[in-house]
Amino acid sequence: MNIAILLSGGTGSRLGSQKPKQYLDVEGKPIIMYCMETLEKSELIHKIQIVAHDEWVDLIKYWAAQYGVEDKICGFSKPGENRQLSIYNGLKDIRNFASDDDNVFIHDAARPNLRLSTIQDSFEAISGYDGVIPVLPMKDTVYLSKDGLEIDSLLNRQEIFAGQAPETFVYGKYLEANERLVNSGEIMKINGSTEPAVMAGMKMHMIVGDEGNFKITTSDDLERFTEQIKAMK
Repeated sequence: MNIAILLSGGTGSRLGSQKPKQYLDVEGKPIIMYCMETLEKSELIHKIQIVAHDEWVDLIKYWAAQYGVEDKICGFSKPGENRQLSIYNGLKDIRNFASDDDNVFIHDAARPNLRLSTIQDSFEAISGYDGVIPVLPMKDTVYLSKDGLEIDSLLNRQEIFAGQAPETFVYGKYLEANERLVNSGEIMKINGSTEPAVMAGMKMHMIVGDEGNFKITTSDDLERFTEQIKAMK
């Protein structure tokens, strides 16, 4: 079974909006519903666990019914103090029905341009691995600076990649990797979903990412997405 954990607990503070970005309306539809529709359409996603604050749960349920994407929703989890703890809460809450051999597919509600092809590529690529991460190559020259003021060395950009969501993991191994970090107190230092997997020695498979699958963080991102949707109409 493949279970999506959809992260929708962000506050959108960097966007400068009173409403979290994932709930903003773009051309008549809440942003979260764009990726929800893709998850609903994919035959490879069997269940969806949504991480969201209690105050938004009823509205998400309403929207999901309105747009016909409620069938796969299996539950809601509370956000944590940081993104990784939010993921951990989702991982714990699906424990009652998920088996160790199942896969978890972690995505952000603020990344509305999720493609069906990305979902398919992720699950095809996990065979023989413990997880999959889409990556983008570095286009610019990359430097290492330990103090942020002077260049210490030149890095080989052919060996440097930028990770993206969605990230896919074998459930049992990934849950265990996160539990170790919770027990050690290190989970608050985690910035990316794949970090716990790498730290635990999980075998990660890199696949080609999608530059169009950007996260809406700033007003420029929101404008970019809005223009994309307008162009499709």
